[in-house]
Formats: sequence, structure tokens, C-alpha cells
Amino acid sequence: MTLHQIPNTIKTDSFWMPFTANRQFKKAPRLFSSAEGMHYSTVDGRKVIDGSAGLWCVNAGHGRKQIAAAVERQLMTLDFAPTFQMGHPLAFDFAERLAEIAPKGLDRVFFTNSGSESVDTALKIALAYHRANGQSSRTRLIGRERGYHGVGFGGTSVGGMVANRRAFATLLPGVDHIRHTHDLSRNAFAKDQPEHGAELADDLERLVGLHGAETIAAVIVEPVPGSTAVLPPPKGYLQRLREICDKHGIILIFDEVITGFGRLGTPFAANFFGVTPDLMTTAKGITNGTIPCGAVFASRKVHDGMMVGPENQMELFHGYTYSAHPTACAAGIATLDIYKDEGLLTRGATMAEYWRDALHSLKGLPNVVDIRNCGLMGAVELAPRDGVVGARGYDVMVDCFNTGLYLRMSGDSFAMSPPLIVEKSHIDQIVSILGDAIKKVA
Repeated sequence: MTLHQIPNTIKTDSFWMPFTANRQFKKAPRLFSSAEGMHYSTVDGRKVIDGSAGLWCVNAGHGRKQIAAAVERQLMTLDFAPTFQMGHPLAFDFAERLAEIAPKGLDRVFFTNSGSESVDTALKIALAYHRANGQSSRTRLIGRERGYHGVGFGGTSVGGMVANRRAFATLLPGVDHIRHTHDLSRNAFAKDQPEHGAELADDLERLVGLHGAETIAAVIVEPVPGSTAVLPPPKGYLQRLREICDKHGIILIFDEVITGFGRLGTPFAANFFGVTPDLMTTAKGITNGTIPCGAVFASRKVHDGMMVGPENQMELFHGYTYSAHPTACAAGIATLDIYKDEGLLTRGATMAEYWRDALHSLKGLPNVVDIRNCGLMGAVELAPRDGVVGARGYDVMVDCFNTGLYLRMSGDSFAMSPPLIVEKSHIDQIVSILGDAIKKVA
């Protein structure tokens, strides 16, 4: 019998799992069978608290019947409609609803099906915008070290996660990266935004000097990188990045696939930090993780700058079969209704201090070298074992699962961000289980 698996009922060979050590996992599968509210249930009936909102996407908690009912109604009414030269009302309704909660000025919405697609879409929009405005020399894309922007060739190219890049021999040409902001020597155990590092935004000036501003189309950053275990930006960093982009005519893209829809206690990280990008990528929480969907929010400058040439000419040669899928739109509108009715887009602000203090109570435990937080995002970083990066983190993750906590492992760090319905008792449980696991694995 494998760990937490009903014997002779589940065959694991055929499913090639994503971002998983398949051989390791299949020796002892960790399997969820249902979910409701703040908890998953395993196939053997144990409750596991969700410390990471699924994959940062189940913002309103699990098992929302309102969303399920909306999806069922839509499937029985209009199961599919193309959005190439055709349309359906829900697509426009959903876009209007999203524009209402977007940062001021980002009220033009292009639908995708995932965060990866949103990123590749935003990069292509930036390139097409410059071309439409007579600056076709602007083809260079700038990412940031330790950034994660999905798994498309565009997102992987501008991304800065080393393993993701090294796994593939071919990436997009004409891409460069600015330095990351993770600085344990100056900012370890900082609460909320670190004090040091705003000057790291000036690394963009170095690339402007190297390549020439006239060659750079866009810079893409996560306001708070999540997949590399929650790296809050130093105070003033994003503001400085905005200033440099304005100075040199560079499109600034915020990847808010993780931070969007209430994760920081505001609708978007752009609201939280008071910095508005030119393009903003979203997905995950847009439908509470129920139906694949994503969206790119564009400024009027970018959108209207594309509306040139004859009226019968396509402005953007890009799109997906399932862009604005009727069922995804129905799920998205129902999700926005829940966010509005329950105040979830701002509820995180009322829990952020308690979350911060609970996480930082783990300081001093064996091998803990850093704790980070921002809004309802948080991370605990452990020192790796000699020569075996990720081994200690894996053992802690498995112990947490066995004792009732699901969280995201990133090497020897743990990234957490519970559903926005979280209560203080849930936070206490999450931190208690994680703390016990760290002590046991030490």
C-alpha cells in the first residue's frame, strides 16, 4: 500500500505529471479527492488545510456552489462560441466587470486561458504596439532574475528561474534580465517590504546603456515574485522602475497572475504599491481556479495606439480558440460576484498583520534563514543540506501533508498564501503544522 492511497484502485503510470518528480511521487502518491472551504480531503478521508490556495488560484475557497451553478447554466445555454469575427454577450459583460475593478486606466481586456498565455500575449502586444507606432526597432524584452512568467517560450525566455531555462536549449533571442532583489545579507527577516534595494531598479539603466533604449520594447516583472518563494519588492523599487520606463519609452508589464484578485488585500498589486503598469497579466483567481481563464489588462495608451490603419484591418494578429470561452466567462462573473458580495478583494488587508506576526513567530527554528511576507503572501526559507538542494524542503513538505497541511515547495523554501476566506484559527493551524515539521526534519 502506498502512502494515503486506496489499494488497487489508482493506476499512476499513464499521467505524466507537470513540475513533479514523477518517479518519486508515484512511489508514494499524495492524492486529493474533494475540497470545501479551506480544506482538501485525501482519498483516505483525511482533512488537509490549504495553505496555498491551490496554486495561488482558489481565492474564495473551495466548493463554491454559485460558480458551479453558473457553469452548469452556461453549458446548457451556450457551450461554445467563437470570438474571431464573432462574439457572445458574456465576453463583453465579463470584460466590463473586470475593467470596473482594474487599476485606473487599465480598462481594455484581452482574454486568454492561462497565466502563461497572458504573459506571451502581453509580450506580443508590447512588440506590436511599438511597430504600430513606427518604432519597429524596439524588439528587445527584459525580464528579471528569479522571475517566473509561465511556461510558454516567451514567458520562459523572460523568466529568470534557472532550472526552467536550462532545461531547454532554445529560447527567444533578444532577451536580457535585470538583477533580482533577494538580499539575505541586508533584508533577512524583513517584515512586509524590505528597506534596502530600491537602487536595484537602476539595473535597467545599465541595460539601456548596453543595448540602447530604442531597442527595448518592454520590461516584465512580478510585483511580488511568488514561484521563487515570495520576494516582496524593496520600498521604492517599483516606483523607480516605473520612472525609468517612462523616461525611455519602455512598456512596463506587471505579471499579476499570482498577486491579482485580492492576494495583497487590494484588488491588484498595482493598487497596493501605487504603481500602474502599461500592461497587466492575470489568470488564476479570475475564476477562482474553476475554469481555465486569463486576461491581459491594457492601458488606453497601448490599446488606442494599436487602433490604427483601415477599420477593416485586424489590429492584433493574435488570439486563442478559447479566448473568452462562454463557460469561463460565466465562472468569472460568478467569481467576481462572490468577491464583491463578501469583500474578498480587500479582506486580506484585515488579516495581513496577524498573518505576518504568525509567520515570523517561526524565526529561530532549526535551519530557518529567512521569513518574508506581503499581504496574505508569505514564505519561510530553510538552509539547504550540504550538496542536496531541495531535500530538506521536500521532507518538510511531505511531513506537512501527512499531518494536515498543503503548501507550495520551492527548493528549500515554502510559499504560502491561503484562500482569502482564511480565519485566524486557520493561520494558527498552518503555522503550527509547518513549525512542527521544520523541527522534526531538522
